[in-house]
Amino acid sequence: MKVLIIGRGGREHSLVRKFAESPQVTQLYAAPGNAGMKQQAECLAISETDHEGLVAFAKENEIDLTFVGPENPLLEGLVDQFQAAELTVFGPSKAAALIEGSKHFAKQIMDKYSIPTADYQAFTAADKAEAYIRKKGAPIVIKADGLAAGKGVVVAETVDQAVDAVEDMLLDKQFGDASTEIVVEEFLQGEEFSLMAFVHGENVYPMVTAKDHKRAFEGDQGPNTGGMGAFAPAQQLPEASYDYAVEAILKKTASALVTEGRTFTGILYAGLIQTDAGPKVIEFNARFGDPETQVVLPLLENDLDQVLLDVLTDKDPQLKWSNQSCAGVVVASQGYPGSYQKEVPLPNWAEDGEVFAVHAGTKEMNGRYVSDGGRVLLFGAKAEQLSTALQKVNDALGVFDSNNDFFYRRDIGRSSIVSSNQDVD
Repeated sequence: MKVLIIGRGGREHSLVRKFAESPQVTQLYAAPGNAGMKQQAECLAISETDHEGLVAFAKENEIDLTFVGPENPLLEGLVDQFQAAELTVFGPSKAAALIEGSKHFAKQIMDKYSIPTADYQAFTAADKAEAYIRKKGAPIVIKADGLAAGKGVVVAETVDQAVDAVEDMLLDKQFGDASTEIVVEEFLQGEEFSLMAFVHGENVYPMVTAKDHKRAFEGDQGPNTGGMGAFAPAQQLPEASYDYAVEAILKKTASALVTEGRTFTGILYAGLIQTDAGPKVIEFNARFGDPETQVVLPLLENDLDQVLLDVLTDKDPQLKWSNQSCAGVVVASQGYPGSYQKEVPLPNWAEDGEVFAVHAGTKEMNGRYVSDGGRVLLFGAKAEQLSTALQKVNDALGVFDSNNDFFYRRDIGRSSIVSSNQDVD
């Protein structure tokens, strides 16, 4: 089987690694891929934005299965173009991907179909948004309606911070077209977790939960990022809450999209929070989360290609999951999520079979890896206990400790370890 993975980040490298485990996969291609993927896939000089080039390559090379990783090509209709060319592709249509592309649209779906989420209002006028904020008070959450690379959310602890965020987004166009409309929503208190599922129409096959860490710095301080580390499964989530999230959120949303004429096929990602009233939706994504993918896929014991083919043909893939925990910590360029330097040489590290490295923003120059993005690498490991997995990762990350060009969080998963009474250094 020939498989094409579209994308260039850590999520796509994780997909390459997973597909490479299958004896059915004879050839892997990544478009455009990154330096780390070259070990297992042929990287193509075709951008995610070159839809015609991607379709032409898939047809000419008789690709059996294409997986679209990033959100932008999904929202630009790449899956629709593959389907029009009668190519087998896994991912949502442009119409279905709007569940991620517009936070206001997602909120309208949740309102209409009674899917639990925070109270909200959407605004295009700054003065009306500010009046609403002053009425509601703080803490309160401000979100750009469209895609903002995981940075378009401000959790404002004061009214003044919220007003500043509104003006940044609506008046100063901080996120361009993505912030021509904003969603202002109730701040929810509780433990956040992620739940993803393989979806085809009303068929929903949930994965294990994961916990992402969005803030740049330790102690959940600093600006929001695309994610600084994750672990799976999320600790101490009651089984009843998991079941409720699957039935009342994932399955209900999939069914709602069918009813709305936006049938969803692909990975439906629910960013959730466990409140006193049960799980509620913070956001939806129309693809694998990053960095959650890097810690969820290593726990999947099935061959990924067979899972996707089963889902596409309405067969239950009979998902099997390891009982271990998997943890991953992101190494980022100094300055991220703001401005940062590229082409900074990376220290050498050794993969010993226990710790794996997922490349996100790297490239090769003069025979060595250099940085090529804000989030550069993720080091991950599996173990029977989360604390053991994290200890392995943190030991491996020691090669970055004397390097001021990069940083990473040393507290990923620590609160969960402490609350579950695991040993932690």
